[in-house]
Amino acid sequence: MARLRILAAGPGATIQDPGRHGYLRYGVTPAGPMDWTAFQTVALALDNDARAAAIEVSVGGLSVGAEDGPLVVAFAGGAFDWRRDGQLLPAAARLMLRRGEILSARAGKSGAWAYLGVAGGVDTPAVMGSRATHARSGIGGLEGRMLRAGDTLPVGPTRVSAPAADAAIDAPWLSGRLDPIRVVLGPQDDYFSAEALANFFEANFTLTAAADRMAYRFEGAAVAHARGHDIVSDGVALGAIQIAGDQAPLVLMADRQPTGGYPKLGHVILADIGRLAQMRPGESCRFRRASLDEARAALRDMDRQITAAPARLRPLRREMTPAWLLENNLIDGVVKTREGR
Repeated sequence: MARLRILAAGPGATIQDPGRHGYLRYGVTPAGPMDWTAFQTVALALDNDARAAAIEVSVGGLSVGAEDGPLVVAFAGGAFDWRRDGQLLPAAARLMLRRGEILSARAGKSGAWAYLGVAGGVDTPAVMGSRATHARSGIGGLEGRMLRAGDTLPVGPTRVSAPAADAAIDAPWLSGRLDPIRVVLGPQDDYFSAEALANFFEANFTLTAAADRMAYRFEGAAVAHARGHDIVSDGVALGAIQIAGDQAPLVLMADRQPTGGYPKLGHVILADIGRLAQMRPGESCRFRRASLDEARAALRDMDRQITAAPARLRPLRREMTPAWLLENNLIDGVVKTREGR
């Protein structure tokens, strides 16, 4: 069986699949990818099953190698620095990783998360129908923990019948656009005055260092309550914007708690969750009110774009650096074009 060996892994590298759904009523967090758009882009580029697991890479970086034969891999997400044996690669690509080669990723100019998938998927044991890692409870992935150097990950059977050519993935939907993050109001927007809501949508907010897979805390204009900051605890969905007693927005992410007792001003729409997840502490954004119809249309458009990923594979061109030219010895002698000159 082919395996992927972890040579180095920074904090936050975990195995994720689309998530552990159907167990919220029992207090089990879904987990899953922080940026589902990048995760699905990788899966489609590899022709993997929709439930196939991949590695989520944080800004701490990752280095891997193939064991027991070559592996077809793909990666996408933020603008990370990806290299194969030191040679720079595009931020999103599919390629053949041969035995002895080292594929590495480290934080680049932007983005907080990237995904490394392998044809056939990472084949660790499923827990409650999912391989997604929830490190706080020690569920899923590899022993319910973050990855570390020396781990070997089994790979499932691939659906690809022939070796895939190296290709860059042209994925404009993953670009770091500066558009406001769209929000659908509710279910407790009535806990805030019209003035407080207007201020929320007019202000700039900065992501603080209190940002992880559970939640992103923002600082900026105070969001004042009109009816207090406590409610009877109810279910929490991805993208919920809680406003606690400190009047600062807290956006709940992939590892969110199943229930919460603070009023939720609104929810970041699913089509924009990936862009929000890719923010780094210190970066700023604005929020914009959106209707349910706009949220549905945006999700349909995002699905349409991602589904086109296999058709947007482009031949991978090596970066022709001076070092690459010397290594490949493209000039092997001097030839006279005309006798005597």
